[in-house]
Amino acid sequence: MDRELLLEIGCEEIPASWLPALTEQLAQRLGQRLKDFRLSMDGPVESAATPRRLTAHVARVGERQTDLEEPVSGPAVAAAFGPDGTPTPAAIGFARKHGVAVADLERVSTPKGEYLSVVRRERGKAAVDVLPDVLGATLRDLTFPKQMRWDAWLDDGKGEFTFGRPIRWLLFLYGGRVVPFVIRRSAAAQSNLVQDVRTGALTYGHRFLALSGRPGRSVKVRSVSDYKQRLGEHFVLLEHQERHDRLVRELDAHARRLGGRVASQPALLHEVADLVEYPSVVAGVFPAEFLALPDEVLSTTMIHHQHYFPVVDEQQKLLPAFLAVTNIEVEQPQKIAINAERVLTARLRDARFFWDADRRTPLEAKLQRLDTLLFHKALGSYAAKAQRLERLARWIAGEALGGTAEQADAAATAGRLAKADLTTDMVREFTELQGAMGGIYAREDGLGEMVWKAIYHHYQPVGGEAAQPPSAAQLGAAALPWAAVAVADKLDTLVGLFAAGEQPTGTRDPFALRRAAQGLVKVLVDLPEVAGVSRPVPLDALVDQARSGYTEQGVAAGAAETGAALGAFVVDRLRFLFERRGHRADEIAAVLPEGQGVEGLAPLAVRHRLEALRTVRPSADFEPLAVLFKRATNIVKDVPPTDPAALDLAALRADLREPAELALAEALEARRATIAAAVAEADYVRALHEVAALRPAVDRFFTEVFVMVDDAPLRRARLHLLAALRDTVRAIADLSSIAGPQA
Repeated sequence: MDRELLLEIGCEEIPASWLPALTEQLAQRLGQRLKDFRLSMDGPVESAATPRRLTAHVARVGERQTDLEEPVSGPAVAAAFGPDGTPTPAAIGFARKHGVAVADLERVSTPKGEYLSVVRRERGKAAVDVLPDVLGATLRDLTFPKQMRWDAWLDDGKGEFTFGRPIRWLLFLYGGRVVPFVIRRSAAAQSNLVQDVRTGALTYGHRFLALSGRPGRSVKVRSVSDYKQRLGEHFVLLEHQERHDRLVRELDAHARRLGGRVASQPALLHEVADLVEYPSVVAGVFPAEFLALPDEVLSTTMIHHQHYFPVVDEQQKLLPAFLAVTNIEVEQPQKIAINAERVLTARLRDARFFWDADRRTPLEAKLQRLDTLLFHKALGSYAAKAQRLERLARWIAGEALGGTAEQADAAATAGRLAKADLTTDMVREFTELQGAMGGIYAREDGLGEMVWKAIYHHYQPVGGEAAQPPSAAQLGAAALPWAAVAVADKLDTLVGLFAAGEQPTGTRDPFALRRAAQGLVKVLVDLPEVAGVSRPVPLDALVDQARSGYTEQGVAAGAAETGAALGAFVVDRLRFLFERRGHRADEIAAVLPEGQGVEGLAPLAVRHRLEALRTVRPSADFEPLAVLFKRATNIVKDVPPTDPAALDLAALRADLREPAELALAEALEARRATIAAAVAEADYVRALHEVAALRPAVDRFFTEVFVMVDDAPLRRARLHLLAALRDTVRAIADLSSIAGPQA
């Protein structure tokens, strides 16, 4: 009979940022280990977590392992028997190892030849005998951003056992009974207070709350339903969603009492729900005089530094109030509020001091201090970077994006001042505000909207999603200068740091170059929406301009190998962006083939080609044509690509004979100019419809014509005809990468 399985790993407090991934990871790893140990499950592994516990349970797990039957390969038959058919020591040893006679060994044919084989059979063990190994393997499998050594080891032959936080108790029940397991503690760590951690039927309630008895005392449980009920009775809300919903209700109620509502902070709400086991809310206030500080400073102080929720009025203006979350049910909230107010007020006094000190000099005057900040030892200071950004942002705004002289001047000014706030006291204390404070100080200095907004938002976007801020509504008239400065900053960083040998690896990206590249391609892909620019901007021209900025300062940034690595890196981020936006992998491969670099590559044009593929693909002729095109591509793989417009199809027809090949040449000649014109106008849907119209001619060609004939001139003409078809279509997409219906 199947029985339920319950596991709880009780720990010291786990960081809130770890819990979402750990909750999912525990379910995956436990489920996989149950399968590895051949224990059947009826239903999925369900997991949950609080700061002090990781929990998983399965509704029904089989009482025994499934029996094992697997073939085991032995020596080759040629090595197992002599010329006279007598078994060699290899065959005798293999049979003895598996407890069978040589005559009982089977012969199995494989691609490598004929081999001896035997079926190994193993009767399944009882689940209670296997589950300790399942738990040990699961504990080993769990990974954390940082592992902790705490003088623990397991009896699994691997010795020392590390975990994200020290484990304090283990609840491990199968069918209501404890499954024995122990985490040993080293002899040096053993004392009256430090002992082995053994599994039991005990969990622990809230540290500070209890309906009766001592808070934090042990609680005996018998089943999953009993476990959840007893935890609830002892002030532990096990499910993240339950804690989240309670927080939403309490925050809303307290905000209404203060005459406002909670400022939307979904990320903070999600994090705070994983900081506590039984959330409660207290309200506090701060002196209204601090409302003279920028909203960004007030919000950062409350949200990032104190995990408080700001309160706003109906016009979204901050009120001199906040909401704090506690891990206890508060009987005298005013006492907690007083302490919270004292801490917040002290932080705000610091912020006001920094604000007043920074405003004594204009942002322009702070540029001279950028010489004291090192960008990179091989690339110079931030003062040098500011000079490069001024030059590059002006070129991008005026030449690449086609902006006016006023927009180019605004972009150049914003580029020069973009990093000036790094020298301010405010940014040194509130590092989250870099960029934003530069924009605010520029606004206070009287610089125009196009300048201060470009500075304010130039670190954005930080992801590839289309809805990533800033939006066109937020930017207003500053949209084009912002795009120029954002691209210039990210491009300068990528080109310089790749030249300095700081390429990211699978485990190391200290300069956040993936984020910079993701932001770069996001801006270039979404130019029409965020900057009002419809012209595609080629990446190679941008990279060349960024390199020339370094060259003018005497820094070598143009090595071929680093250029190729940078191109592959940026193209990989472009592929990732389109994957996240739901484009099919074969369509992405068609417009961004393997080995694609930045030469002639415009991210906006790639987007248009992908959208065209998505539009045209459902048509009846498209995927059959893709299959034929793949066949054509394979045939002419040794024919180098050329400009299809340069091929004289009229002269080529003179060497062709069959009606089918002449028909294909005529169809290609008739549509080649139309396809080229549509591509030049970025009307890729029309271009693909023209390509799809070639399907009957291509289909007939492969039905009636044999390409690789002995007649060399005829064979050459047919190959060049197919190569012209290939090169014409590849100007839009490599259709050979499109999977057919069978894929």
